[in-house]
This record gives sequence, C-alpha cells and structure tokens, in this order.
Amino acid sequence: MIKSGLVMVLVFLLIGLFSGPAQAAEAKYQRSIETFSVPDVVLVNQDGQKVHLKSLLESDRPVVVDFIYGTCTTICPVLSAGYVNLQKKLGPDNQKVHLVSITIDPENDTPAILKEYLTRYRAKPGWDFLTGSRRDIDRVMKSFDAYFRNKMDHKPLTFIRSPEDKHWVRLYGLLSSRDFMNECREVGI
Repeated sequence: MIKSGLVMVLVFLLIGLFSGPAQAAEAKYQRSIETFSVPDVVLVNQDGQKVHLKSLLESDRPVVVDFIYGTCTTICPVLSAGYVNLQKKLGPDNQKVHLVSITIDPENDTPAILKEYLTRYRAKPGWDFLTGSRRDIDRVMKSFDAYFRNKMDHKPLTFIRSPEDKHWVRLYGLLSSRDFMNECREVGI
C-alpha cells in the first residue's frame, strides 16, 4: 500500500510539473509524420479480453499509442501522467480518443498487472493496456520502429493517429502537457 501511495504522489507531482506554469523550460522533442503497417495480431487487454490490434488502432476515432511496462520507474510514469492529464483535460469527452499502452515486458505484464497499473493511475474508460506473446509484441514494436532489445533501454515514444488522414504523428521525447495537448489538437482530439 505504501508503494502505491508513493507512486500516486509521483504521478500527481508529474502532472503538476507538466501542466503548471513551470513550462517556461519547455521539453524538447522530435516530431515526424509516419506511415506504419500495423500487424494483424491478437493481444490481451487489462480485463483479459482478446483484442485485434489492427482493428483497434485503425478505428474511426483518434488513437494515441505508447510502449511502456508495469514496473518501469523512469519514463513510463511520465508518459502515463500525460495520458492521465489528457483524460482529465478532455473531461466528459475523454472517450473521443482511444489511449493504448502496449507492454514491452509481456513476460511479466499479465492482465492483472496491467489492470493494477491503470487503477494506480486512475485511468478512465478509453485507456487500454495490452500484452501478448513476446513474438507478437516484438512484431508490433518493430512495425512502429520502436523495437528495444532490452526494456531498460526503451525510449519515450508516443504515436498519435487521426482517422482522417491515416498517418501517424511520431513524437520522440518527453513532452510537456501543453505540447502533448497541442499535438493531440493537431490531429483533431
């Protein structure tokens, strides 16, 4: 319970850091427009339900994707704080975008771990955390040019897809809340 409380304190500190006036020193990141071919794999969400990834990501609503893992203590909490802040800012419209986190540690990230992670971040409906076989997760990471041999070497990558133009915005780096919201607005979120 203490660990969970410390994580929540960290989350709220990160939300405050990335949403307050301290944004004078804006985070720098790289942005590019990409075309990715999403593999037709079946993954499992935090509720243990099978999910056809291609259908999920190529839906008629905007999608934001990141690659994280449940026990990460470095960049994953920051990326997740961005999702929390986005859901908070969208309020009742938070389901107009589908947030998808895909584990890079499927050997350890079971649906129960994923569900606990989302609970810890107080995720609202519309944010799914997916796991699957090592082979399928590697295929997905490679398709997004986001493959990491070692989870400890993963990079802060966020991908945003607008259903209108079918392209992906690839964001490399840790974004401030303002920058993340601006990027989301660019694709109609």
